[in-house]
Amino acid sequence: MDQPIAPSAPARLSTHSSHFPAASGTPPVDWLIRAGLTPYPEALAWMEARVAAIAAGEAPEAVLLVEHPPLYTAGTSAHADDLTDPNRFPVFDAGRGGEYTYHGPGQRVAYVMLDLKRRRPDVRAFVAALEQWIIATLADMQVKGERREDRVGVWVSRPERPPGPDGAPAEDKVAAIGIRIRRWVTFHGISLNVDPDLSHFSGIVPCGVRGHGVTSLADLGLLVSMPEVDSMLRRNFEIVFGPTV
Repeated sequence: MDQPIAPSAPARLSTHSSHFPAASGTPPVDWLIRAGLTPYPEALAWMEARVAAIAAGEAPEAVLLVEHPPLYTAGTSAHADDLTDPNRFPVFDAGRGGEYTYHGPGQRVAYVMLDLKRRRPDVRAFVAALEQWIIATLADMQVKGERREDRVGVWVSRPERPPGPDGAPAEDKVAAIGIRIRRWVTFHGISLNVDPDLSHFSGIVPCGVRGHGVTSLADLGLLVSMPEVDSMLRRNFEIVFGPTV
């Protein structure tokens, strides 16, 4: 199985619990944080090697937390028309599910490499668990993150802004999800906007979703450091997925 996965409405409506622990005897998940800005090809090569080692039983599961220099990535469902400013930043084919997204300084990217055979070979349940991880982390900061049946990622309502043309309440995306699975080992993962330059999202149609915006913790009035965010991410990851080391 080597499949890019674009989360869909059925995935988010999974009836499975979002608690996604490993089987008894599975080693703790390696929790790795890279300082500075990690070039995207370097992160991709690292993931490829680690996924192969996990699948072969030669390495424990891992979460790699990075920030990237400004760049766009294209998922397997990306449409050329959604790259509205192709000359602004480098564009990389990611191989994950989904469409275009932006990565850059101030955004925490968490690459999640878990063996679903040691947990639950259920892609929908895994995506629901990723969503719950983000939502629980946001809740620690008194932010209400929400799922949407027709859109991927985690969203926040913006009642202070006028409603859309159709009368729907204004809302913005605060976190994105895009994954790939190879031999039942996951890679790619999530990105949470802590304090990136939100204007950089204007060079794409983020995740192919038109008519809605993108926000960040800073844009929502929360001035939190990346280490603080990492601490909350780790605590909630352990609640959903189990111990880390």
